[in-house]
Amino acid sequence: MRPLLPVLAMTTALLLSATPTLGATPDARFGDGGVSAFYDWSGPIQRPGKLLRQEPLPPELVLSEAGQGVRILYTSTDGIGGAERVVVSGAYFTPKGKPPKGGWPLVAWAHGTVGLADVCAPSWAGRSARDTDYLNRWLSEGFAVVASDYQGIGTAGPHGYMMTRPVAYSVLDSIRAVVASQRGLSRKVILVGQSQGASAAFTAAGFAATYAPELDIRGVVSTGTPYVSAKKIDATKTYSDGSRVDPTIAYAFYLTLTLQQLRPDIAASDIYTDKAMPLLESARSMCIRPLVQAVVDAGLTSDNAFKGSQQAQAFMPFLPHFVYPTLKLHMPIFMGAGTADKDVAPSGQMQLAREACDAGTVVEAHLYEGLDHSGTVNASLKDSLPFVRKVLHGEPIAPRCAPQSGADVAP
Repeated sequence: MRPLLPVLAMTTALLLSATPTLGATPDARFGDGGVSAFYDWSGPIQRPGKLLRQEPLPPELVLSEAGQGVRILYTSTDGIGGAERVVVSGAYFTPKGKPPKGGWPLVAWAHGTVGLADVCAPSWAGRSARDTDYLNRWLSEGFAVVASDYQGIGTAGPHGYMMTRPVAYSVLDSIRAVVASQRGLSRKVILVGQSQGASAAFTAAGFAATYAPELDIRGVVSTGTPYVSAKKIDATKTYSDGSRVDPTIAYAFYLTLTLQQLRPDIAASDIYTDKAMPLLESARSMCIRPLVQAVVDAGLTSDNAFKGSQQAQAFMPFLPHFVYPTLKLHMPIFMGAGTADKDVAPSGQMQLAREACDAGTVVEAHLYEGLDHSGTVNASLKDSLPFVRKVLHGEPIAPRCAPQSGADVAP
């Protein structure tokens, strides 16, 4: 994600210096509004992880392999400020049929980038065909699924895009909410995520020991896992040619708007050219697919969209606040990366796998030849499902820290 680096650095520094205010009143700057009254909550916000209400999902949003599909609204902790309570939305699905003895194990699904606006929330807008196929597979294998929309997407308030703590808290409290309120569940949990959601899953595993130690999280499955490393920042670069049209500039817009939600005095014109500025404003309400298409249609490149990256070095000391709280997880993690991934460089993903191994995490890493960011998701199931079955039964995972290119192929 080459063009994201200067924006990420600036965003990190200024978000951390801001004092966010999360109210229940929708604010257009945050992409709020456009969803039903279900997502609004004006009552008291109690302890984190409490289910506030649920309602049946519209039939078109219920996964085909689900016996039940409901929207949920639950409480969490503001991961931006770190102390206040917030309300988060999501969805919950159960497999068809009766739960097995001991209950269904739970997959806590963390979605990839969808946008900042409330209308982009998967529990409202639905899911991509890829994600639908993926979650249907987990349901067909006998797993219930809880899927957070994340803080600020669906519900009022800002979404701290790519900040690790907000999404981690949202995921962990979604687990708490359904485990405490839904029937037929076992307490065994698997964290599963893709792209931004892979970061959320990895981070949730890191925060779990202190934020939600009562949860029985058995393992993590991640694909397309971002890794912002102060040691090797170039590990996230994918487009070395600044004259090439770069769809990942859409992600940079979300990062910049995350900054401006909390610090309106920051001038985007210091970061972007006149050619890029119109799309930045559109990104407040535009979800990821149309925004990426708009970037491509506009012919945006790193060279013609950004005014330079010299400011990145000044904010490098703040980058650790955007990275994972720890690389040492207390449960095994499966990591899948595609060699043709142009959204999150496979070199950075494999660097994360190696460094997590070095930190003491049990990592089973797979590198899928010829697959891109999206294609790796479902192709990796042939390896991730056996991994999950092992960790659920307490079987050991053989560390696989540095897979070679070509070692894994698509089925």
